[in-house]
Amino acid sequence: MMWSSGSSRSSDRFEYLQTLVTEFQDTDSEEAKEQVLANLANFAYDPKNVEYLRELQVTDLFLDMLTEENENFVEFGMGGVCNLSMDPECRDVILQSDGISLVTNCLSSQREETVLSAITTLMNLLTPASRFQITDPAILQCMLRFSLSESPRMRNLAAVFLQDCCTEDQVVQAQRQMEGQQTAVGIPLPRD
Repeated sequence: MMWSSGSSRSSDRFEYLQTLVTEFQDTDSEEAKEQVLANLANFAYDPKNVEYLRELQVTDLFLDMLTEENENFVEFGMGGVCNLSMDPECRDVILQSDGISLVTNCLSSQREETVLSAITTLMNLLTPASRFQITDPAILQCMLRFSLSESPRMRNLAAVFLQDCCTEDQVVQAQRQMEGQQTAVGIPLPRD
């Protein structure tokens, strides 16, 4: 689609995005939904579109996708949430919608793209109020495991998360907890 110049350009863009959202809601085809989601996630990357996507409540649409069975829905939804999480207003919507736990659940995805988007999103969602939740020991242990990944992208992103989002003490504590778990696997705990 070509954008015309001037003020009609922004209304054309809004109408196009609105058409995509409507198409997503109206179609029964999984394939068509995947295509629309992928397009919306790409549009969410451009700051010029964020205001329109906010108005169309696309943040909520992406968040809804994170609990779907369809792995493509989850991947594209996570990508969209990741792109929108850079915007302060969208970040607030994500945080108010229990977004941290929805995103955290995506850390266990089999798809690297989904996991990378989830890690990046958690970093983008970090605020003084959300820090406690985002630096939860379970998340830190997950990042420590990712930092040992064979994938350079996964390894590097996890290392950045641990360095930028956590204190040294938190990382050491998480490492200790993991070591404790690894040695205790399969060994019944003594009863009092």
